[in-house]
Amino acid sequence: MGMARIAYVNGQYVPHRNAAVHVEDRGYQFGDGVYEVFAVMGGKLIGEQGHLDRLAHSLSELRIKWPLSRAALMVAVKEIVRRNHVRNGLVYLQVTRGVAPRDHPFPVHSKSALVITARKSAPMDKDALRTGVDVITIPDIRWQRCDIKSVALLPNVLGKQQARDANAFEAWQVDDEGYVTEGTSTNAWIVTTDGNLVTRNASTSILNGVTRLSVLEAATEAGIDIMERPFTPEEALAAREAFITSSTSHVKAVTRIDGQSIGNGHVGELTNRVLDAYVEYMETHGGPRTTDTWN
Repeated sequence: MGMARIAYVNGQYVPHRNAAVHVEDRGYQFGDGVYEVFAVMGGKLIGEQGHLDRLAHSLSELRIKWPLSRAALMVAVKEIVRRNHVRNGLVYLQVTRGVAPRDHPFPVHSKSALVITARKSAPMDKDALRTGVDVITIPDIRWQRCDIKSVALLPNVLGKQQARDANAFEAWQVDDEGYVTEGTSTNAWIVTTDGNLVTRNASTSILNGVTRLSVLEAATEAGIDIMERPFTPEEALAAREAFITSSTSHVKAVTRIDGQSIGNGHVGELTNRVLDAYVEYMETHGGPRTTDTWN
């Protein structure tokens, strides 16, 4: 029997099973809050600055006050990693506008609520990432500010369940113009027949992934040609390779889209190169270096 899990809730370290916020927290009432997920690899937090910069963007766009300074927040994050003995796993951090009588406008007085939890997972397994997964395509029914990492994730939840029901790993969302935006919890990438790496440009239509940024930098360093532009499901079906990125999926090969094999149906050569470059980049830099643009 290992140690009991510990959660951070508004300034206190408490047993995970007792971790609770008030029913009138605006995250619960309105989805009025934001979150971040950090990967922990070999005891190191990955993409720390990227996640903090994106949190700053989300908080500022929603006009939610920081619950703690950046430095104090990271002390709490690292303490949660330590107390839960996480060498490989995830840290989940959530900030809401806080507890207030239920009313749509911002409360005059409220203190931002902060929750941090962590859980262990298996170390990154490159072979597992190279075993391609299936994705399906679905209409993107989300709101117009996908750049904000908000806790209001109903379309993502419905899309992910649709993928599960279809025995697929992920669902790629398609906008009204017929272009793929991103997965329900991942960014989407293809390799064209000319060998170019393509992923959608950052805008309010997608969440600019911290892993996405790291892969862009790692691939650029490795001399791989990248085009940041939208692509259609049709182009994806005709692509040589495809993959997805996120803090939890790293760089994961996609070998089927809507039931159709991509390329030769196995992990692609460039996807392998990108995965290797990404891992090397993370070991060297720990995360993306250009993180000042979230929109």
